[in-house]
Amino acid sequence: MDGKSFEQIYEEYKQQGNVQVKVEMAHESEAGAEKIIAVRRNADDDLIAFKTESGRELDYITALKDAKEGKLAHVDVIHRYGRDVLRSEPDGLKENNLSELPSF
Repeated sequence: MDGKSFEQIYEEYKQQGNVQVKVEMAHESEAGAEKIIAVRRNADDDLIAFKTESGRELDYITALKDAKEGKLAHVDVIHRYGRDVLRSEPDGLKENNLSELPSF
């Protein structure tokens, strides 16, 4: 372990991740991927629609399609519960998590 504590090793790992997040975010911006800036929820608190920085309002199915095509930044499509699900990219930034975005 080169004389480093577990905590030091983990902190270095996190710092490397923070640098990588910035690189990937810049790449997504260059690629034209739009950021989701707001969400709409139903009465059960499920996400049902998304608003992008360009003002587009996307229903859930359209957002899934755009995310699969790489048109949306900071989101992933995963297969869970027998269907595709949109979720925040696990990048360590709380402020861009879908659950933290304002409503529209």
